[in-house]
Amino acid sequence: MKKLNVVFCGTPDFSVPTLELLHQHPHINLVGVVTMPDRPAGRGQELKSPPVAQYAKEHKLNLYQVENINRDENLLSELEGLNLDFILVLAFAQFLGPRVLSMPKLACFNIHTSILPKYRGAAPIQYALLNGDTSTGVSIQKMVKQMDAGDLVHFHELSISPDETGGLLYTRLKFQAALSTYSLIQSILNHQLTFTPQDTNAISFAPTLKKEDGFLHFKDSTFEKIKNQIRALDPWPGTYCFLNSHRLKVYEIEKMNLTLSPGECISLHDQLCVGLIDSTIRLRTLQLEGKKICTDTELINGLKNKGGEIILNP
Repeated sequence: MKKLNVVFCGTPDFSVPTLELLHQHPHINLVGVVTMPDRPAGRGQELKSPPVAQYAKEHKLNLYQVENINRDENLLSELEGLNLDFILVLAFAQFLGPRVLSMPKLACFNIHTSILPKYRGAAPIQYALLNGDTSTGVSIQKMVKQMDAGDLVHFHELSISPDETGGLLYTRLKFQAALSTYSLIQSILNHQLTFTPQDTNAISFAPTLKKEDGFLHFKDSTFEKIKNQIRALDPWPGTYCFLNSHRLKVYEIEKMNLTLSPGECISLHDQLCVGLIDSTIRLRTLQLEGKKICTDTELINGLKNKGGEIILNP
């Protein structure tokens, strides 16, 4: 059977299992890997390659590192000469322009971590958790000019457990993306590839998250909203409030049999309690800036020993 000529575009660790599947697949000729340039990292600000570039270098794959794939004439000319069957994109951090989109015989395909058209955009994993969804999944779409708007060629649904964090769901979807890529390849090889338009009446968006999105608005929130925010934004950007004007990261909460006004904060039996709209919670596991992760009891006792009072800032 003739091998399919494929170029893969991706950047972070999330992309590596899918890249590895393409590299190992007996019917794929991985003719190129495109990723972002090396960046300064760490305290020493030494140049570090993205995980996709690291994998490509270790396995001696044909690697291109470019700031903008659409403006690199040498790369564009080389890609046009590769007789591509398809280009696969996963967490690339670049848009593909019309010239690149028109190169492959089949299409440029993008892997997206939601069931499109739900949660188009950069943060579908986090928004599924923020909204308390019980399921999400992986979609593979034919890429078009409009973001995440192309016809679907494959999707796979996954259930979400009630306490699942953004980090755990990220890991599960990272490997599901590779499994879905295998299914895509089988569909192509068996001449069973279908293109299904997205339902434009069901579109929703998941825009890029910022650090400020992790701030916990206790006064205006319910228990479910705070719980979902904490698990959705773990590990990044994390959730926080301010204690004595210092940033306080919040990792774990629990309901308390106590009535406080929304936003009211007290220390009760060495437990840090805060009122919400519908309940009172204990901020159970915390980290004050510059300190180690600890329980609220350990934090309060530490402040007592230093003679400090406890003020939860709005």
